[in-house]
Amino acid sequence: MKQMLTKFACLIAAVSIFSSCDKNDDNTTPAQAKVMVVHASPNAPNVDVRINDNIALTNVAFLANSAYTSVNSGATNIKVSPTTTTTYVINANVTLEANKNYSVFAVDSVSKIKAAVTVDDLTAPAAGKAHVRFLHLSPNAPAVDIAVTGGSVLFPNRTFNDQSANAALYAFTPLNAGTYNLEVRVAGTLTVALALPNITLTAGKIYTIYAKGFLGGTGGQALGAQIIANN
Repeated sequence: MKQMLTKFACLIAAVSIFSSCDKNDDNTTPAQAKVMVVHASPNAPNVDVRINDNIALTNVAFLANSAYTSVNSGATNIKVSPTTTTTYVINANVTLEANKNYSVFAVDSVSKIKAAVTVDDLTAPAAGKAHVRFLHLSPNAPAVDIAVTGGSVLFPNRTFNDQSANAALYAFTPLNAGTYNLEVRVAGTLTVALALPNITLTAGKIYTIYAKGFLGGTGGQALGAQIIANN
């Protein structure tokens, strides 16, 4: 899967280069942004992703993510469809600023699927630190706290897709590098809904941890957590 995503990241880069050569006779390169695409809709099928109507990724499975890919900044259209179809379950227009990094998550159950966009600050962490954020992307799970096992809360009272309405919630938090035992608690309580043992945070790295699946889900749709290395 990673090899496939890399190939399609190269494809979209090639499309961007071709477009810039075609439209800019003075050989100036349009300002660029970088975009990562993440499939986080638990019961959606594998999908294809189009950016400005150019195929960027194909056959992307639940929990897969692309690398950051350079695209022209400005008004950008993102379409997501079940693989090999043009039935667009997401058709979103976003504005990408030059020299910024973004993640576009396909979220919610398939009947309500939508795009959730975050701005990703990839500034290098200070010495001995890692940067971490938590996104609640489990559609039917209640509000949760993310805490050190038996200890303090790191990310309090997070609700499904709450970062879409509050940009502060997709900011990265500096933590000391090391291995952590974490737990997902029902918000405001000590009731543990999910244990997250042995989470290793490497100095200098930037991570997104997100809640995935359904509360009460089974198999690949079970409630859990997924980790993305953003750099």
